[in-house]
Amino acid sequence: MPITTEIRDRIAEIVFDVPPVNAFDSETWMSLPAIITAAASNPEVNVVLIRAAESSRGFCGGVDIKEMQAHPERITVLNRGNYLTFKAIRDAEVPVVVAAHKFVIGGGIGICGASDTIIAADDAFFSLPEVDRGAMGGASHLSRMLPLHKVRAAFFTGGNIPAAEAYRLGAVEKVVPRDKLVEEARAFCAVIASKSRKALVIAKEALNGLEPRDVDRGYRWEQGFTLEMYMHEDSQKARDAFVETGKAATF
Repeated sequence: MPITTEIRDRIAEIVFDVPPVNAFDSETWMSLPAIITAAASNPEVNVVLIRAAESSRGFCGGVDIKEMQAHPERITVLNRGNYLTFKAIRDAEVPVVVAAHKFVIGGGIGICGASDTIIAADDAFFSLPEVDRGAMGGASHLSRMLPLHKVRAAFFTGGNIPAAEAYRLGAVEKVVPRDKLVEEARAFCAVIASKSRKALVIAKEALNGLEPRDVDRGYRWEQGFTLEMYMHEDSQKARDAFVETGKAATF
């Protein structure tokens, strides 16, 4: 199974294993909200841990650009799946922890930005290459992690933010050796899992309500521009270039 859930010791682990790079098509994105909600609403679960399989090349490559290149009409389904996935994480009854290694790209940023805590491997990096992929979106959730001008610099350049820099800026709770990531993430989750579930549920709701802005509405605002971008000829040119060469198109 490409996405599995295992529950033990009051920790629900959701594991991504979608070769080659955990880039999800629209159907996979649409399946994630129910998986996340089911795990978080289980009365035997006090915390949800989202990670990639240890054999995966990286945490999440975002969306399946090849699908969007071949079927641009599926953009509305993809948008819906992204929105509902990130919302399910943020609205989860209990805390959601992400353990990320290597690449965290596009939709992977949404997953991390919607979560409560991030544990990163020392080889992890965060990136929103949308400007080079003929798309938009993700800044709303990256803005939960990083300061405004860092977000804009990353978005306009499509550049990478290493785990060490993300830690320095407060986005990441801990940076650990790659081979210790799962062990360290489980240990962190075990501390949360030992708490009262009722207290965790109330705390999650209270903390969400304290945020100065609505990240979900912000992301829906962004998605309107995503659709506008997809309707422009430059968007298809960008996707074609990425699929055919792996590089950004020249404009």
